Amino acid sequence: MSKPNDKIKKNRGMTYVELIVVLGIFSVMLSIAIFNYKKFQAKVDIKNLANDIALKLVEAQKSSISGKWNSGALSSWKPAYGLYFNVATSTKFVYFADLDNLNDCNAPQCTPPNYSIDGEVLDIINITKGNTISAIQSYVGATPTTIANPLSVSFKRPDSKAFFKSNGVLLTGFDYVQVTVTSPQTVTARIKLYPSGRIQIN
Repeated sequence: MSKPNDKIKKNRGMTYVELIVVLGIFSVMLSIAIFNYKKFQAKVDIKNLANDIALKLVEAQKSSISGKWNSGALSSWKPAYGLYFNVATSTKFVYFADLDNLNDCNAPQCTPPNYSIDGEVLDIINITKGNTISAIQSYVGATPTTIANPLSVSFKRPDSKAFFKSNGVLLTGFDYVQVTVTSPQTVTARIKLYPSGRIQIN
């Protein structure tokens, strides 16, 4: 015959030691989950940034090919649009109309830190969440060469091909130009721009 005390012993709850062990395991699992989530979120954010840059390039390409007119242009203007990058101002890039058909954004509004929506500058895209444009390079095969700041990538009607210009010099003789974007967690994404006008995200 069981005693009343035996029933109490069988139904007793967790001891303090057991509770501490369970909480410790839960804390470790939660820490791992949070760390992995931050890394996952950084990958999503940097991929979104790369997609935003690629979409803006496509917009410039489509605007030039379709002959989208700009009210500030001369009657002799061949519709041309592009993006302007500068690693020195790595948290923004510029969408511009190449009103003088010189294959770059050379207006004062394009010169850091004087970015302003006026003249050739149609839009200033700010990069958020600590992400940055970390490198701009041209590639011949697998060999990279750092491009001097700044870089303008433009498209001019009637072609879909891209023009690359840095410091007043039209760049040629490479396979593609690569723009690298990096997160604070050192997660990277790469946008490859080919002279033919093809855009690829890695």
